[in-house]
Amino acid sequence: MSELVNQTPINEILDIAENMDEDDLVDFLQDLPDHISYSLLASFDKVRRERLGKILKYDEDSAGGMMNTDPISVRADTTAEAVIRYLRRMEELPAITNKLFVIDRNGKLQGEVLLTKIITADFEATMQDLMKAQCVSLDANAPGSEVARVFREHDLVTVPVVNSEGQLIGRITSDDVMDYIQETNERLLMQTAGMDEDVDTFAPIKQAAFGRGIWLGINLMTALLSASVINAFGATIEKTVALAALAPIVASMAGNAGLQSLTLIIRGIALGQIQGANAKSLLIREMAISLIEGAVWGTITACVAAIWFKEVPLALIVFLAIATNLLFAAIAGICIPLLLKKLRIDPALAGSVILTAVTDAVGFFLLLGLATLIL
Repeated sequence: MSELVNQTPINEILDIAENMDEDDLVDFLQDLPDHISYSLLASFDKVRRERLGKILKYDEDSAGGMMNTDPISVRADTTAEAVIRYLRRMEELPAITNKLFVIDRNGKLQGEVLLTKIITADFEATMQDLMKAQCVSLDANAPGSEVARVFREHDLVTVPVVNSEGQLIGRITSDDVMDYIQETNERLLMQTAGMDEDVDTFAPIKQAAFGRGIWLGINLMTALLSASVINAFGATIEKTVALAALAPIVASMAGNAGLQSLTLIIRGIALGQIQGANAKSLLIREMAISLIEGAVWGTITACVAAIWFKEVPLALIVFLAIATNLLFAAIAGICIPLLLKKLRIDPALAGSVILTAVTDAVGFFLLLGLATLIL
């Protein structure tokens, strides 16, 4: 990002920033080199700098970092007629304004009033009469996953943001949440491949190569682990060459099944749906599914192996290896991201690498170990 910005004339950057919404501008400022961010801030008037400062003090993926500081607030004793006159005097309403927020003399949020209700109400009706007191609000420090969950569960267009004292400081609109979800999904997609969006898209070749090389090195280590398992059963493979053809099937079937569980729980973690209470029930559910899938696809693969190699013991080995490895894959797909989260390691970044190592090593060990015992 910094390389791209350094090649762009400062006046063009100023023109781009001038037309941005505040929440988007804050994200833009945080991605810029410090000297350019300071230049941009200095070019704004005092009012805009203060409004941006309110957002910049919060994490960019929190409610405070996602909010706009343009909510329209009114007092509870204000009449509908006075509010309509006030709105008409404004040049234009803030984008996606579907409600006003009622505050007390200390700025504390008391409720919200839909614009449609104000327009259709009697002129003498007060905001106290029209407002919904039990409105949904978000603490400024709430994480982005909580923001997305609230919008999704309540089908909201805008949500007020309050500070620790309950004072109204901003609002979040549905477009802000859509941006957050899209950015999160893109980041997860890149991290699943062991890549960083900024580094791998904009960084110099050496830096990008180094970043990717780390994960290729880790992948090599996990591949060597699987290869060592195969090497340990070299004598068994020499006796039954068919095992060399069946080993990748056992590993890939479990790898795909484990990736399904892994993706499910990483998504749940990102959306704040996975907690300690439901993690156990989710594990049991995934294990039950893996037992069913293992029985079905283990049987099918065993039948194919029996037809190909005309050896019933070999078919039994394949069935047991696939069924057991799918169970291990489900357990790993649930436990690995939870463990990584506790260790403060991004599950999306490291989960798939570790999962592949587990399913490959366990799959090869099961197939070749059972073959050694039975054949």
